[in-house]
Amino acid sequence: METKERIRFRIGFSRMEKKYEWKDHMIFMGLLLALAFWVNMGIEIRGLYMDDLYFWSCYGEQGFLEYVFPMGSTRFRFLYYLAAWLEMAVVRNHVSWFVPINILLNACVAWTLYHMGRSLSRAKWVGFLAGFMYLVSRMAYYQIGQVLGLMETMALWMGLGILWYLYRYLNSREVKASYFIRACLLYFGVCFVHERYMALFPLLILILLMKKCRRPAEWATAAGSFLLVQVIRALTIGTVLPAGTGGTQVADTFNISQSIGFALDQAAYVFGINAGPEHLNGCPWNQTPVPVLLLILLADAAVAVMVLAFLVKIVKDKDKEDKGRHLSNLVLFVVFIALCIGASSVTIRVEMRWIYISLAAALLFLTYIYGVLTEGVRPEFYLKRMWPWGILITVYVVCMLPAELFYRSNYDRLYLWPDQLRYNSLAEETYGRYGEELFGKTIYILGNSYEMSDFTARTFFKVFDPEMKAEGTSVQFIDSIYDIGLVDDRMLVLREDPEHNGYQDITDLVRQLKLDVEYGYYGDGWMDEHAALTVMAGKEGVIHLEIMYPGTMRGGEVIQITAADEEPRYLPLQSSVVEAEIQAEPGSRVELKFDYNFYMENAQEQRGEDRLAAIVHITAP
Repeated sequence: METKERIRFRIGFSRMEKKYEWKDHMIFMGLLLALAFWVNMGIEIRGLYMDDLYFWSCYGEQGFLEYVFPMGSTRFRFLYYLAAWLEMAVVRNHVSWFVPINILLNACVAWTLYHMGRSLSRAKWVGFLAGFMYLVSRMAYYQIGQVLGLMETMALWMGLGILWYLYRYLNSREVKASYFIRACLLYFGVCFVHERYMALFPLLILILLMKKCRRPAEWATAAGSFLLVQVIRALTIGTVLPAGTGGTQVADTFNISQSIGFALDQAAYVFGINAGPEHLNGCPWNQTPVPVLLLILLADAAVAVMVLAFLVKIVKDKDKEDKGRHLSNLVLFVVFIALCIGASSVTIRVEMRWIYISLAAALLFLTYIYGVLTEGVRPEFYLKRMWPWGILITVYVVCMLPAELFYRSNYDRLYLWPDQLRYNSLAEETYGRYGEELFGKTIYILGNSYEMSDFTARTFFKVFDPEMKAEGTSVQFIDSIYDIGLVDDRMLVLREDPEHNGYQDITDLVRQLKLDVEYGYYGDGWMDEHAALTVMAGKEGVIHLEIMYPGTMRGGEVIQITAADEEPRYLPLQSSVVEAEIQAEPGSRVELKFDYNFYMENAQEQRGEDRLAAIVHITAP
């Protein structure tokens, strides 16, 4: 009967046979990878700006050692700088590769969560849901949508590694010092990816105390990793105090009451409540539609029931060893999350990207709670483990999924999103349209309400040049198309499109407005025996003509030029090059007709009804 019962209940995602287990892992990991790309569709990086552009410029202008080990800076993140240098060496001028790379890395973190959650819960599907909720979280906006998202992903990944190895160390029945040493090594490393993770040091000490460790080597490893971080920071940047965000210093901006408020906000974020302002989360709690609010509250209620049941189980547990183990793990998860929240609460604002690791740790804690609540039930008894705890986890996921997708739909209201859209558009309207023909041109931009900095104007187009120079390419801002003369092949004209947070290429429109050919004049300057065109005079009200005849003059060559309804003007050709000026009202469009009593003999082509006569360069400054 026992065998039949086992077969009857062996329903679900995975087979229990070890030889097939790897297939289950591949299926779940493949689903997470597909989800990672699906949920981030529409996020693109086509142009760099601000910090992303600055770090790229440093890569292009500095040597390896100077880039990876910047001395005297406000931050010393050599592990991240090393990874960024390698990434940029691979990507080079293929800017659109950054987002797929970010997605792949975030999928790897989800895979890690899957394996950790599977181990904690003893259920593959629960581990899968942990990775699932991590990927769909609204907090991924920076990891995916910015080049510096690599830094946040690295730090989060290493932070979870610290949590995992401390958990393994705390729960090992035999002495497993290697787990603690790995946690310390990750702690040392993550401090040089992002310095806010220095705040995890007390957790290392707390774990040793809970483990009642008396081995000097582990205490020395913990203290040594922390002290070594501080010594390196003091030697490289001259201080052990971390810098704040937005160019601030934590020592200058720290406020206790503000930090407590920020910590409470972050706790609310973990439970799906957007407690901050719109520009930092896209849609604050008080602007969230009622159906979404109800879904979030229902999801939180499901989590609350599980947490309460977990606490009750601990209290009622008569096995002192199990009770102590569960209490120790409870302290581990809660203190880890609290320290991550505290480290992100001491500066001038709270950004969702800093809360991402707290959410990831909370998801792991939820899988652990599920594992504790289903202790004593064999994993193959799938349906028995589903009620009620599996149902509650499913309720949490089903309710939070549409809420997270709703919040993601408001990414365009985040502080960094409009600018990224603008520079994506600038890249598409220039390099995306003209390719390498862009280099060497002057890009005129009508208006500067986007307040593009001089640094961005100088550096933006270098990103697309394999040589990282974009020589001869420049950006100039104009107030009106009257500020430029006729549009030639060395010019592009763009205008801002604030309604769509982008730019529009109006080069052809302005070219035609400035010089509208009726017949007989061609883009390379050649003009037929008879031609008619309309020219817009520039700010000075002067239309300058330079006419060159590359043929043999026989005498008596005359050019008749008629401006609008004025009397014709006769220009004798006394040399191979002759110049003339036509006065007009500034900004007015003047109709010109050209008639030649000569033509280019032995010309190899005839483009229109008339023969080619001369090369004419027209300018209207």
